[in-house]
Amino acid sequence: MTDVRDGEAEGRDRPRGRTRWGIFAALAAAPVLIVGTLVVGLVAFVLTDEEDVGAYVAEKADCGQALAFGGAALPEGARTESCTVARGIDTGYTAVFRMPRADVRGWLAGTYPAAPAPRSGCVDADADLCLDLGHSDALPPDVDAHGVQVTVEHSDARTALVRFSAFTI
Repeated sequence: MTDVRDGEAEGRDRPRGRTRWGIFAALAAAPVLIVGTLVVGLVAFVLTDEEDVGAYVAEKADCGQALAFGGAALPEGARTESCTVARGIDTGYTAVFRMPRADVRGWLAGTYPAAPAPRSGCVDADADLCLDLGHSDALPPDVDAHGVQVTVEHSDARTALVRFSAFTI
């Protein structure tokens, strides 16, 4: 009579080399494969994307068009220095010009009659006056811009440097 242990008898029913860990290994590998595929896809997207999203390149623009985008016009006696447009997801126009210092407040009040008076406590340390308008504030209803920012620096007793910015959000 042979002495047969219980474990040896059970081992004969199971094929050699198989364990019960196979299903657990497959379940553990699934998240690694999913995350790995996502990472590879993201890297491929970044490396093959030819348009640099969010990188706006400013180019020269017509000053009348830049000011009109924000509901303004070049004031009497103004000399333009530069006007630009940057397009991408949003559009932004800038106009930089010099005008008689005494006419600045009148020009702003005539351009944006519903706007509050420009303030002197500006974020830009060089600015002597500033005006920030949103579409719901005081912009005319037919204006394409969602916001307008104007900063004014008093260059000397007679001249002001105006930086005008109109943009969509």
